[in-house]
Amino acid sequence: MVQYYWHPGGFPQQQQMQQPMTPPQIPAAIRGQEESYIENILRANKGKLGTFYFTFENNRERNNFVVTGYIEAAGRDHVIISDPNGKRYLMLMIYLDYVTFDEEINYYA
Repeated sequence: MVQYYWHPGGFPQQQQMQQPMTPPQIPAAIRGQEESYIENILRANKGKLGTFYFTFENNRERNNFVVTGYIEAAGRDHVIISDPNGKRYLMLMIYLDYVTFDEEINYYA
């Protein structure tokens, strides 16, 4: 948008007005969430077998933990994993380093 105003010297001056920024259009199915967040990726792969690697800093007794199991659920700060023997783990995301899968994973970027 171009706006004109009167300069004290008598000549009209042109000033470029910035257009207000509009947010990008997000499909209704994903509005309100960022698809690439780890909890959304884990939710998209619910039921798949993965190996989860955790690190507990400043813990002399148990510094790291590896568990192979199925993704039951994932929240913003946690993941629930069940191992093949039926034992369930509720693990905090802050300790999660990475996850490996032996199959293709669902990922929406």
